[in-house]
Amino acid sequence: MKLFDVYPFFDIEIVKGRGCRTFDANGTEYLDLYGGHAVISVGHSHPHYINALKKQAENLVFYSNSVLNSLQVRLAEKLGKTCGYDDYQLFLINSGAEANENAMKLASFHTGKPRIIAFGKAFHGRTSLAVEATDNPKIQAPVNATPNVTIVPFCDLEAVKAEIAKGDVAAVIIEGIQGVGGIQIPTDEFMRQLRTVTKEAGVVLILDEIQSGYGRTGKFYAHQWSGIKADIVTMAKGICNGYPMGALICSPEFKPVYGMLGTTFGGNHLGCAGAIAVLDIFEKENLVENARKVGEHLLEELKKIPGIKEVRGRGLMIGIEFDYPVKKLRSRLIHEQHVFTGASGTNMIRLLPPLVLTMEEADEFIKRFKAVL
Repeated sequence: MKLFDVYPFFDIEIVKGRGCRTFDANGTEYLDLYGGHAVISVGHSHPHYINALKKQAENLVFYSNSVLNSLQVRLAEKLGKTCGYDDYQLFLINSGAEANENAMKLASFHTGKPRIIAFGKAFHGRTSLAVEATDNPKIQAPVNATPNVTIVPFCDLEAVKAEIAKGDVAAVIIEGIQGVGGIQIPTDEFMRQLRTVTKEAGVVLILDEIQSGYGRTGKFYAHQWSGIKADIVTMAKGICNGYPMGALICSPEFKPVYGMLGTTFGGNHLGCAGAIAVLDIFEKENLVENARKVGEHLLEELKKIPGIKEVRGRGLMIGIEFDYPVKKLRSRLIHEQHVFTGASGTNMIRLLPPLVLTMEEADEFIKRFKAVL
């Protein structure tokens, strides 16, 4: 059997890592400015994280929902205090796509209505809702991935109001910052207006913080820059530093009913132990503030470089847009300068480094980046 060839691989085998550095099978060191699609929040092989997983693995069990798991309770308490939603309720699952699927299901149960509003070029996973932002003509993603999803233009409040007025909308879902869609940042004023409109209409506001959350933007969740609170927040990626895990938190207004939601692996002991360790490291090393400071420095330095069309982002979620495709540029960064970056569409380099990135490593990246330009 061979692999199903849907991902373009670089011919590099990474075998170990430490902090923001990774190493291939030949011993070559790489500076990691991508963190595996933003999953590496506390750095590769952080000792506290590794020790937490080892300790739990010594007594490994995978009963997640049929027996009491005190680690879930500890995680809920710690996450609530850290993220500022301590009166909300936590549901643990496996991934970001599953988190969004359950959020939309919960909103529909709560309101008794079937329809979800999402925004153009959004990406909310590949299950119930997949609005693909791609320039690949071979991918013909439907505009509406399901009959119950309506796509409106990005940050078009009047379009949202018009759809809500039809009376069948359960929820509006929006990313704190669009990741796959090109690091598009909804304005703080738009987010506040959207919160007002949805609340007045009794429509659930879902904030997809799967990529933009968990400290990445210098706030725990990106939408907190606007000062609002969502009804449901979804998260994954950085929650367990690369171990597969997802979650959603929901307002006290949502009343749980046995059998309403379900999961097989969600909230298992090993994942909970890792997620608790991640929050320990966040607190001890002040990683949210570090993301803000280092991110501001990176944005400032990148904007000084000529030849770039636009630089945008918040914290350590940054897009560097060019007037030309960046495929060759990314390849040169990897093979000549030994730097991993990501992409968003054809013309944008995307930076999602571990939140432990230092000022010195940021400056090192700038130096290597200039060398390939």
